Amino acid sequence: MCVGCGSVYCLGYASMVIVFFCNTYYIMVLAWGFYYLIKSFTATLPWSSCNNEWNTPSCIEIFHHQDCKNASFANITIGSSNMTCADLADARSPIIEFWENKVLNISSGLDEPGKMNWELILCLMAVWVLVYFCVWKGVKSTGKIVYFTATFPYVVLIILLVRGVTLPGAYDGIMYYIKPNWSKLEEAQVWIDAGTQIFFSYAIGLGALTALGSYNRFNNDCYKDAFILALINSGTSFFAGFVVFSILGFMAAEQGVDISQVAESGPGLAFIAYPKAVSLMPVAPLWAALFFFMLLLLGLDSQFVGVEGFVTGILDLFPGKHYHRYKREIAVAICCLLCFIIDLSMVTQGGMYVFQLFDYYSASGMTLLWQAFWECIVVAWVYGADRFMDDVARMIGYRPFPWMKWCWSFITPCVCIGIFLFHLVNYKPLTYNNVYVYPWWGEVIGWCLALSSMLCIPVSLLYKLFRAKGTFKERWAHLTTPVWGAHHLEYMAPDIKSLSSMSPGIDDNKVIIFESVM
Repeated sequence: MCVGCGSVYCLGYASMVIVFFCNTYYIMVLAWGFYYLIKSFTATLPWSSCNNEWNTPSCIEIFHHQDCKNASFANITIGSSNMTCADLADARSPIIEFWENKVLNISSGLDEPGKMNWELILCLMAVWVLVYFCVWKGVKSTGKIVYFTATFPYVVLIILLVRGVTLPGAYDGIMYYIKPNWSKLEEAQVWIDAGTQIFFSYAIGLGALTALGSYNRFNNDCYKDAFILALINSGTSFFAGFVVFSILGFMAAEQGVDISQVAESGPGLAFIAYPKAVSLMPVAPLWAALFFFMLLLLGLDSQFVGVEGFVTGILDLFPGKHYHRYKREIAVAICCLLCFIIDLSMVTQGGMYVFQLFDYYSASGMTLLWQAFWECIVVAWVYGADRFMDDVARMIGYRPFPWMKWCWSFITPCVCIGIFLFHLVNYKPLTYNNVYVYPWWGEVIGWCLALSSMLCIPVSLLYKLFRAKGTFKERWAHLTTPVWGAHHLEYMAPDIKSLSSMSPGIDDNKVIIFESVM
């Protein structure tokens, strides 16, 4: 069924742009994780010491904060190094130097791209090849692979939790996690971050889940699936928090600092905080390999969903008369190759600055909030919330709880536009590590990435209205009239009374896709 066909096309184009950008930059997390996984198969982890070619004189393995508290601040020499406590402020951990000097080999700014890292190029290529051969045959083959990639991380998480809670300081870390700071609710940025993270975590507005859902039987119980997906997603995140903060508590105890000083976000948590933690554990290479293998599997799940959703949307644009035996395989190959070419800009010395531009603008909370707002408007006010409820009832055999209609009509649009306006009012120029400020032309590129999807909605709508025939009212009615496919008409109930006789689809014919978002 096409719900308000002209409006849905506008939203579809926007979601395809967003998911393409997301596929392009998100794969870099997998490339970095794959690189760390390879480097974990050594007797001594390369980020655990300062005896490497990429280390600087400022590198220090143990900070000895307690020694500095109990002695003369200016004169004491720290450990076996030549540093004093006065130099401690400028000291750098070996894991930070491994991340910035070896993995990223980061330049001084966006305007200095520098040379490419051939090791990261090989990792990136390997990950894209893996994604291609897991997706090229369609959702049924991908679903079989995801049964392993989605469940094995739970095994690793349980192992890491058992290990984490036995470390000194783990209790303090867990208590820091489960005891909220209620005063933070007064800050607008907390609500902005929470709202945008939820939208990104659940892939709302990306269109990927919608595309994958199109493979299910007409009367599959999508209403129940939505609740199950939400519970699994949030439950996994909550459980993983105990694993992460038990380790962060251990790190804080080892370094003699508050937990808030070791709690990183974004790439810092996966590639700075946790590698540092495993380097302090017995049999460190084993724990490092387990963690990065889990990270790779979690990321692959999300990448599978994104690539599959994008390719499905692209193929649906072509009519059946353009059938080609290997159309799908060719489409997946072109998608992966195009993304890989763009990704080459992120494996340079200035690649991290490019990655942040994509992350902050192209598939950020701002674009997703804009997309979700218009999705609700189209469903609830253009097509009609009651009519949409009837359609869902025809599919699943019963009417969803009225709360869903209230969310589509009022609650979700208000939340989306509220957080969106908060985001604009509290907008701050993008920075790296709170130190490097992006140049004006870098922000222009970022806004172009954001507007490339956001403008799809008004531009496509105006184009459709301009191309339609008749008066404005007739054009609007034509663009917002739902169209049912011939293969759907057999399921149409003649009246609402017959809905109770309809039963959900057979589970054996149902395509199951799990998505794990880091």
